[in-house]
Amino acid sequence: MTLIKSISGIRGTIGGRAGDTLNPLDIVKFTSAYATLIRRTTWVKSNKIVVGRDARISGEMVKNVVCGTLMGMGFDVVDIGLATTPTTEIAVTMEGACGGIILTASHNPRMWNALKLLNEKGEFLNKREGEEVLRIAEAEDFEFADVDHLGHYRQDNTYDQKHIDLVKNLELVDVEAIRKANFRVALDTVNSVGGVILPKLLEQLGVKTVTTLYGEPTGDFQHNPEPLEKNLGDIKALMQKGEYDIAFVVDPDVDRLALFCEDGTMYGEEYTLVTVADYILQHTPGNTVSNLSSTRALRDVTRKYGQQYNAAAVGEVNVVTKMKETHAVIGGEGNGGVIYPAAHYGRDALVGIALILTYLAKRGLKTSELRATYPPYQIAKNRIDLTPDTDVDAILARVKELYRNEEVNDIDGVKIDFPDKWVHLRKSNTEPIIRVYSEASTMAEADQLGKDIMDVVYSMVK
Repeated sequence: MTLIKSISGIRGTIGGRAGDTLNPLDIVKFTSAYATLIRRTTWVKSNKIVVGRDARISGEMVKNVVCGTLMGMGFDVVDIGLATTPTTEIAVTMEGACGGIILTASHNPRMWNALKLLNEKGEFLNKREGEEVLRIAEAEDFEFADVDHLGHYRQDNTYDQKHIDLVKNLELVDVEAIRKANFRVALDTVNSVGGVILPKLLEQLGVKTVTTLYGEPTGDFQHNPEPLEKNLGDIKALMQKGEYDIAFVVDPDVDRLALFCEDGTMYGEEYTLVTVADYILQHTPGNTVSNLSSTRALRDVTRKYGQQYNAAAVGEVNVVTKMKETHAVIGGEGNGGVIYPAAHYGRDALVGIALILTYLAKRGLKTSELRATYPPYQIAKNRIDLTPDTDVDAILARVKELYRNEEVNDIDGVKIDFPDKWVHLRKSNTEPIIRVYSEASTMAEADQLGKDIMDVVYSMVK
């Protein structure tokens, strides 16, 4: 079965039988459930729902089913076409819409697609709302509009430029400084919507030299679309030639941002947010937030400016909630997700690119020199495979008790903070496994820490 229903949306592989994969019947049911929730809960008087999609091969089919279903539910559809996730998010608020659906499976391979669901603020549904969508879908507790109350359909292709304008007009984005720096930039946009919008952004930021790998938005990804170093051999080889100052790499829906230095070394996806925060905090004192599995470097940078760092449970909606609670001025996730409230409450690679170029221009440093100013941490990722009858919650409780003399956070699994390193154990919601994230000053030490904790867990199981 490759149909995954969760509070954050529905995703799966295209084709196959109803109930097993992402197919038109399940798309109709889930879209109808979402529309029902919006009808019952939104405080916006608008009848509009925004739909945007990445460049996946299945995108046109999924879009047509989604738009037709929304119209059948009595909603007016604003189809913004090929659009990034953050572009769709800001379109919801600019339109005054009561919701939005992003058709993207993020970093999943080409055979996958998904529906990501937004509220009237252009933000992801919270846990309670997501659970209600699942309940409505399961019960088929929805009713379609009669012929006199069907929704209308409208295309609007202006939102890429509106998004770029929003980024250029941010107070801490200095277009003139970027222009004067004469940056030479390389891109890898993995055959999706980044290839449409990022060259336009860079041109309007004054960057004259831009080379794009895999810029045609065919949806036929030429490499694994997750922006990890092991998948990025071509952009790395290009940067090793020494002809560019920086490379930006995005995933298919452009909410994650990874960097390469001028010498072909990877900047480190965890340090995208750290770098943006370093720049923001110099000009806007305030708190920061990332999730529990993100690098400690953000905490270090935040404390350097005398501000407070807070950790959230893993998941963008959890990070945004904590940012609002703590009035954070910058936050996000260690996977290259930058959330800058001055723009909007969503991960946005365009915002990250503009702020990083501004900071580089003002510091007058090479990309590798800027990276060297931050604490050197490495994160190792492992997993503990268990049997379906294993009581994972009981294991995590025993781990927490065993390390009670350390700094322990249990808002999302168990994270143990040691003076110079940390380890985070998270229970999978779909498989009998525990994911183990660990960070230390070297990869060898981080990996050893993770495996030491894994040995402790395996001894408990025995």
